Amino acid sequence: MTQTIAPRVRMLVLLFLAVAGALLAGAGPASAHAALTGSDPAQGVVVDKAPTQVSLTFSETVSMNDDSVRVLDPKGTRVDTGKPSEVGGATYAVQLHTGLPDGTYTVTYQVVSADSHPVAGAYTFSIGSPSETTVSVSDQVAGGGVVGWLYGLGRYASYAGFIVMAGGAVFVLACWPRGTGVRAMQRLVLSGWLAMTAATLFLLLLRGSYAGSGKLGDVFDLDLLGQVLQTKTGAALVSRLLLLAAAALFIAVLFGAYDKREDEEKRDLTFGLAIGGTVVSAGLAASWAMAEHASTGLQPGIAMPVDVLHLLAVATWLGGLTALLVALYRAPADRPVEGAAVRRFSQVAFGSVVTLVATGVYQSWRQLGSWSAFTDTRYGQLLLVKIGLVALLVGIAWISRRWTSRLTDTTASTAPAAQTATAHQSVVTAGRRSGATAGATTGPAAGQGDSKGGKGAKGAETAPGSDERAAQLARQQAAVDATREKRLRDSDADRFGLRRSVFAEAGVAVVLLAVTTVLTSTEPGRTEQDAAKATSASKSASASSDSASGALTLDMSFDTGGTDGKGVVSVDLDPARAGANEMHVYVTRPNGRAFDVPEVKVAFTLEAKDIGPLPVTPDHITTGHWAASAVQIPLAGEWKVAVTVRTSDIDQVTVSKNAQIG
Repeated sequence: MTQTIAPRVRMLVLLFLAVAGALLAGAGPASAHAALTGSDPAQGVVVDKAPTQVSLTFSETVSMNDDSVRVLDPKGTRVDTGKPSEVGGATYAVQLHTGLPDGTYTVTYQVVSADSHPVAGAYTFSIGSPSETTVSVSDQVAGGGVVGWLYGLGRYASYAGFIVMAGGAVFVLACWPRGTGVRAMQRLVLSGWLAMTAATLFLLLLRGSYAGSGKLGDVFDLDLLGQVLQTKTGAALVSRLLLLAAAALFIAVLFGAYDKREDEEKRDLTFGLAIGGTVVSAGLAASWAMAEHASTGLQPGIAMPVDVLHLLAVATWLGGLTALLVALYRAPADRPVEGAAVRRFSQVAFGSVVTLVATGVYQSWRQLGSWSAFTDTRYGQLLLVKIGLVALLVGIAWISRRWTSRLTDTTASTAPAAQTATAHQSVVTAGRRSGATAGATTGPAAGQGDSKGGKGAKGAETAPGSDERAAQLARQQAAVDATREKRLRDSDADRFGLRRSVFAEAGVAVVLLAVTTVLTSTEPGRTEQDAAKATSASKSASASSDSASGALTLDMSFDTGGTDGKGVVSVDLDPARAGANEMHVYVTRPNGRAFDVPEVKVAFTLEAKDIGPLPVTPDHITTGHWAASAVQIPLAGEWKVAVTVRTSDIDQVTVSKNAQIG
């Protein structure tokens, strides 16, 4: 056993070193989940004359419709002329009406990135001078709300259905051919097919609302459904439905014609089923790869096949694990899963884990690209959780392998004993039934000795409660049989230990699948960091320009003391003199990423003249950005600028700096 494990451990070490080398080496830029990297006019700027258009630049090409970009005047009236047009690369422009008056304008956008995920946001700019605006733009989170939650649930169900269906079929075909006749295995694979089919239809209906309005009432909008069918995601979902029809035929053959054939005939059909099942499963896996992260960014020609292999490895491992669990708990006592079948699955699972690690290494490098992304981005943090769960799963699997080796040696002796016990019980039960029948027969015969003619027979036929008593006895016998069958299964200590460890594996697998589902809909770390750098550069350029024109910028670090309570708050005041001023407040995390905190307040105090504090509550514009117009500074002097930042219901802190204004 030790000699077998040692080479595999060395292999895993080599794979880990490969990951380290790849991450340290780096590569060209890749993206998925589009992020806004630039705009013209830029966020928060004041232009002298009205622009003729507003242009947005994203980290990748996106899909748009007539309402994807909207420009609203201070009263909330739309002032753009229609659908945005692509002006080059990943830059899109929307034309504006002429003769726009001075004031603050709001730009909102909601687009669909090349990896099928919706992206939304908003910002403001001003013409002539800032003004009050009636537009209240909350922090837009595309794909949120009830529709977003339902869409995520559908994605989880589709992944789970694919894993159970494909992995269960692999387990039966490659490891336990006798399992085709076990009703529990048939139900398992069929339930996977039903779950995936229902989830795919569910996602198809939700897609239009998920990527657009987010309204539950739009789910049954046929026009919206027609638009979805013309998109890459819609085509992928329709392709998945067609492949599921082929999968239904495969399942029917596997548990129908294949199960009824003799062992010799099964060998001839196994090869054909294996080829057909692999093609259908690969096609289903490709329906995800062709529409999500793998289809865009760096090396899509390599990433898509790697993604297909990754999904197939996950299905073979976790789906086969689910099938093994069902076989250990639900297989009848006269047809237990053999030790040889468990050993074959152990070998298949090991190959799947190696494939999973190799493809996961490539995917991690492609979506992260640096060590810092592991801790500084949400994608990296989720990936660390996933890696931890996989490591835990492999550890439990190693324990299962120990039980498997023991089970292989003991199955040959325990199975006949179980069959003998079952046969003995059948004989005893038959004897009891024969005795009961004999008693029923002799009873009326004895009654014939009574006076006048067969009263005993009549009494037997009309005995009160005889049907209820028979039903009660049948239920009791069924309970006894079930208890005896469970006792027979649990009498094998090795089999019982394997069942417990496999059950633990399955529990971890459920959580792992949930984390993976969230991970596939999360903005990759590489894209998030690139967008943060672009935003930081734009902000620095804007700050330099403001500095030249007399604007004031104050940066203050804060720590509310709670979980995730550290960050930096920046206050920009323009023109930073007595009178009306335009104020922008930016809150970022220590890594420069926008920080979405619940509340920000500002107060100005001129201690030398005993004026203040003068409170200002800015409006929330977008993630990490607040603004207020016409902030009145009555006198020139050295003002204390205090900012209160609240990061949770109970965690807040006030930081301050002195600055010369006027």
